[in-house]
Amino acid sequence: MSDVLIHAEGLGKKYIIGHQADRERYTALRDVVARGAKTFLRKASDLAHGRAVIEGDELEEVWALRDMNFEVKRGEVLGIVGRNGAGKSTLLKILSRITEPTTGRVLLRGRVASLLEVGTGFHHELSGRENIYLNGAILGMSRAEIRKRFDEIVAFAEVEKFLDTPVKRYSSGMYVRLAFAVAAHLEPEILIVDEVLAVGDTEFQKKCLGKMGEVADREGRTVLFVSHNMAAVNRLCGSAMLLDSGRIMASGETHAVTARYLAGGEGTGAVKRWDDPGLRPGDEVARLVSVGVLQRGAHAQTVDIRHPVELEMTYDVLQPGRRLIASFSCFDSMGIHLFASADFAETRWDQPRPLGRYRSVCRIPGNLFAESEVRVAAELSTRSPVYEIHFLVFDGVAFQVVDKGEPGSVRSGWGRPIPGVMRPLCKWDTHDDPGMMRETLKLGGLSGGS
Repeated sequence: MSDVLIHAEGLGKKYIIGHQADRERYTALRDVVARGAKTFLRKASDLAHGRAVIEGDELEEVWALRDMNFEVKRGEVLGIVGRNGAGKSTLLKILSRITEPTTGRVLLRGRVASLLEVGTGFHHELSGRENIYLNGAILGMSRAEIRKRFDEIVAFAEVEKFLDTPVKRYSSGMYVRLAFAVAAHLEPEILIVDEVLAVGDTEFQKKCLGKMGEVADREGRTVLFVSHNMAAVNRLCGSAMLLDSGRIMASGETHAVTARYLAGGEGTGAVKRWDDPGLRPGDEVARLVSVGVLQRGAHAQTVDIRHPVELEMTYDVLQPGRRLIASFSCFDSMGIHLFASADFAETRWDQPRPLGRYRSVCRIPGNLFAESEVRVAAELSTRSPVYEIHFLVFDGVAFQVVDKGEPGSVRSGWGRPIPGVMRPLCKWDTHDDPGMMRETLKLGGLSGGS
């Protein structure tokens, strides 16, 4: 049996969209009649040839996917990333057999379970219980197989109280919980999950990510995962594919692909330089030349949680005699200020700085950040006699922290989500206390002594 479960060759999808032509201010009756006749003839031709009837005076071809070639092997977890409109959902709909490709072909080996929209395959008038059996049948499961996993599905979805209520009365969160629970528990060979998990609450999103990791690692199933959460993609996926305008722009090792995606989003990467002196941030006292993120001596967009990270800034001092302090501030993706660090503890900041170019480096220990995107602000200021900022650049660089659960990290050996914006690896010491044990036994009436 081949290890390749998904094989796409020359895959393309074209849509025809209609546009209304610009209307002149005054329209004669003959223009209206002529336009109506033209539209009627085109619609009749579309119907005769089995094409979709497109509204609009002008038609345009739009390629949602073009010339895609890739393979996904058994047990592989493939992350698919890209901006909105890049073609991710169209690709998943083709793989789920919801729509057909315009060009090329795709071969699928094994049962496919898809979670592309909230409540995919559900009937609004049926209860949660009935929809579990209905969706299972759609996925090709027998009634005995569904019955075997029924209790697990209900427990995971946390809808026991409303199991016999029509799903049309469910909230969007309840809907997606039940839909994901069915798709994840009915043992498909290929599980396809779109960004639909964003509908659920935070705790359920973490629960779903944990389940997906379990499906991939322990059960060896193939998972295609679309998400804008790069921390989740980096942790769950062994490989990734970056789409842009319907084409594959990059594929391969997850960290490299997500780093390219993040760097291409807002121009925020692992290093930023201002080569033109006239465009460098700053004033007549000092100007910023570059700022960067390094790990193990190289600029890194994605960093291993276990190892130290270095933040560096290079700047020119243009006016002597100033007592300058360099500092970095780190923020998470929600804008929460994690911490700030300045170099006044390491350098003689109270001494005037001569003219010249300087490089300041802040070394951050490993196992400090949680899995997230960290954005960095670089600042240079005078603290004495008057506080004055010479440059302050927000989001100059950013990096993604990844914890893959390898030895030496907090996650090592732990598969469940770990909350918090920071994740220090603290030292613990746990031992028995004989004195307290005796007191406990006395309180429990288990001691035979007087």
